[in-house]
Amino acid sequence: MPLNEFEFAQLQGLRKVSADPPLNSFHEKTQEVKSEAVSVTDLTDADANESDYAVSPTDSERSGAGLVKKEEPIIRTGEDVARHLVSIRDDGDSASTFRSWTLGTIFAGLGAALCQIYRFKPMPMHVSTVFLLLVIYTVGNAWAYVLPRRTWVAGTRLEFLSGLFHFINPGPFTMKEHVVATLVASTAASGSSAVMIFAVQRLFYDMRVDTMTAVLATFSTACFGFGIVGVLRPLIVYPSEMVYWKHLSTVTIFQALHFESSSNKNKLRLFWTAFTGMFAYEIIPAYIAPVLNGISVVCLASQRASKSTIDAITNIFGGASSNEGLGLLSMSFDWQYVGSDHMSLPLIQQANSWIGISICYVAVLAIYYSNAWNSRSFPMLSSSLFASNGSVYNQSAIFGAGQQLDTTALKEVGLPSLTGANVWSGFCMNLTIGALITHVILFWGGHARDSFRLARQKTQPDPHYQAMQRYPEVPWWWFASILILSFIAGLVVVVIGSTTLPWWAYIVSLLLGTFITPFSIILAARMGSGVFTSQLMKMVAGLINPGRPIANLYSSMWSHDVVIAAIHLASDLKIGQYLKVPPRVMFVAQIWGTVLGAFVNYFVMDSIVESRRKVLLSPTGTHVWSGQMPQILNSAAVSWSLAKDLYGVNSPYWIIPMGLLFGAIPTFIQWLVWKRWPKIGSVKVDSIMLPIIYMYSAALTHGVTSTIITGILVGITSQLWLRRHHPVWYRKYNYILGGALDGGAQTMIFVLSFAVFGASGVQHKFPHWPGNPARGNVDYCNGNGAFKRRH
Repeated sequence: MPLNEFEFAQLQGLRKVSADPPLNSFHEKTQEVKSEAVSVTDLTDADANESDYAVSPTDSERSGAGLVKKEEPIIRTGEDVARHLVSIRDDGDSASTFRSWTLGTIFAGLGAALCQIYRFKPMPMHVSTVFLLLVIYTVGNAWAYVLPRRTWVAGTRLEFLSGLFHFINPGPFTMKEHVVATLVASTAASGSSAVMIFAVQRLFYDMRVDTMTAVLATFSTACFGFGIVGVLRPLIVYPSEMVYWKHLSTVTIFQALHFESSSNKNKLRLFWTAFTGMFAYEIIPAYIAPVLNGISVVCLASQRASKSTIDAITNIFGGASSNEGLGLLSMSFDWQYVGSDHMSLPLIQQANSWIGISICYVAVLAIYYSNAWNSRSFPMLSSSLFASNGSVYNQSAIFGAGQQLDTTALKEVGLPSLTGANVWSGFCMNLTIGALITHVILFWGGHARDSFRLARQKTQPDPHYQAMQRYPEVPWWWFASILILSFIAGLVVVVIGSTTLPWWAYIVSLLLGTFITPFSIILAARMGSGVFTSQLMKMVAGLINPGRPIANLYSSMWSHDVVIAAIHLASDLKIGQYLKVPPRVMFVAQIWGTVLGAFVNYFVMDSIVESRRKVLLSPTGTHVWSGQMPQILNSAAVSWSLAKDLYGVNSPYWIIPMGLLFGAIPTFIQWLVWKRWPKIGSVKVDSIMLPIIYMYSAALTHGVTSTIITGILVGITSQLWLRRHHPVWYRKYNYILGGALDGGAQTMIFVLSFAVFGASGVQHKFPHWPGNPARGNVDYCNGNGAFKRRH
């Protein structure tokens, strides 16, 4: 998400570059250029490699000579990424081998398992592709070194085995083999949130979904999204503007591991140093001293305060545990929750998110302490449903054995209540969707039209797209076939499964997901993060399936989850374009990864729900496990199944559906202003991203919130200071460092999850000490008893 037109930082040195070499001879031409290069203040001779020399036809035209002087580019836009950050080099190595598919299959299980573990964490995280690629890289190289090769039997009596040996071990582990194996694993690890629906049925409705139904449903949602992505490739994959910024660390690490050069040796040295250091460090905040996940000076200083004061301080400054508080001024030193996204997301996205977060602090506190929607009767932050007296709502009393609403019981029990933060979250999510659709149409609609035209004419100027023309493209009918198979699989689930969803509602859900998908992907590709669309999906589901929460869940699955799956698959296709993986191999890799992930995700979910059921049903959870994701899904399904009573015109939460309209109108006004005044003062009007602001205005309404300040500081350091004032270091090492930190932290978390956190069924708690308090919140908010009170 680059900040468009952001001011350039001046580089102190100059370099010479070769003018306009052909794409196919880029690597050879680089060798000629290297002999002409002069040193730059921030660049040593040892750091020079082929990606250092930006090639531009414009340079050649301006100079009229073979060599020109050029300043170090600052990475701001998608075009900068395509031309200056990611190498266009293609060694033509084989992507589809026995080794690549075998490794991908094995580690798909690892990735899918880790994905499900994170879905039951206090702050759900994605599985870092860097973690997967590192493990696969290690095993792939060991495979190439240890297993017999055909050269071992050449000229011997066993030469007849050379073909078999070459099939098993074709030699050095190549980059494209590595990419294919990793993308199979990461596709499985992206995890369809459809599996969480089965967790909801187990936890709240005591319904166990059989394995085949679960796999068919997961396959249906993921692969239907893939079919949509195939149709939209000219818009969401081919253009340079479609960057998917979070994945740049993955791309740069692949190239650093496999492209030999002195610069890449420096990158690898930094990578392994950072990876090892974070791996060793992460055991401290994650297990030994969880207090490091949220150090709050205010909480530590208020141990002797009155109970009411401590409660208020916890609401405002606490945030190390799930749903504890807003985490204002807290600092987190646990990288598994901070993550490298702040090192990848461009400044324009982060700046808009900071505005949204600031609004969230004010709004949530104002709603709670003004007692709007009777907020003071419930916890300030919780995604659970409550009765009017503050107890957890007894939803089983109003839904009969057929999981449909019992109106008589509803009159006796009464309507459920939402926390004020939950109301605000729902309102902001609808604001986001209204603004998203309006923004994409008004501000980026022309680009969409041009993208399809350029793809049809095969004149898309992106150098990576042009380099991919040597490989046959995936035929349109392949994607059409996937759409049909996915539709049939879903229809089978609707007919034979316990979904309570009519067939026509299933079709409406797919159409809704198909409509929203391109809008959400475009924002994710340009800005690095999509928006939550589940609120809209559940609202529509509640309207067409009144009184049936299970039907609401499945209806949302075939709309919202299609969008999520499409974003994951589209970003992987972009990685394939950057790294020159043949499109047809990519197609098979993603389908295979989806199928494998469906099986593993289900079995791991089943194991965790069985072993940690009590804590997953708790409204707050612990700092290790949390049921917030299934709780959010269930709360929305139940509440929207009562849409007429809860969200109608004269109902308590009517403001939530109105968010769609309220979100669209300001964006339309912004567009009118932009047409007349593109820039007001130093601010470009189109750099104000209302969808992002609205989305982050609900960022603190659930989960762990102690990471906010740390994330902002990481973003400022990376995207403002390093990118502007040290562009050489930023371009070479920023994404490598972020990927290394993620990989080290997630590798340790995987080990700890099975070794001590109870994912295997047995939990081993670390002994209590001041860094791991015996009771209360780990950041010493809300009266841990660290200091004796005088009251």
